[in-house]
Amino acid sequence: MESNNEIVVLGLGNILLRDEGVGVRVIEELKNKYSFSPSIRIVDGGTLGFSLINEIEGCKKLIVVDAVKTGSEPGTMYRFTRDDIRCQITQKMSAHDIGFLEVLEQWKVLGIAPEIIFLGIEPEDMDSWGMQLSACIQGKVPRLIELVIKELENAGVTTKRKYLNKCID
Repeated sequence: MESNNEIVVLGLGNILLRDEGVGVRVIEELKNKYSFSPSIRIVDGGTLGFSLINEIEGCKKLIVVDAVKTGSEPGTMYRFTRDDIRCQITQKMSAHDIGFLEVLEQWKVLGIAPEIIFLGIEPEDMDSWGMQLSACIQGKVPRLIELVIKELENAGVTTKRKYLNKCID
């Protein structure tokens, strides 16, 4: 049974810095390989920062996919909630300096409190320029997608895999 509450799946990251773009790459795969009911929004958040408030406003549940740098083994996956994160806001020079965690803190101030699930992966390379994920992280993208689908199914959402028609000569 599908919920009428809007769920947003949000991929974050900079695709120009290899594994930093893993969240965006997961979103691309979800859009290409799955179809979702209108109550589900799949959003490429890229590096939007503060303007993400408009992209995810009104959702009841937010699933965020991003690279999470903790110093663990590359490819290590994480699942945590909003309550697991401690955010300290420092003085910012402009709205462009505001990151996603600060957006979440602003939500708290405004009384906006959707359920938030973070699915993260330890990157291997976020320091070199390139649009391709490292082999390690690329190999983990299917598992990240499975984790997103599992979160949606746990919320009562039915997902449908698209069938790709390929011509074989």
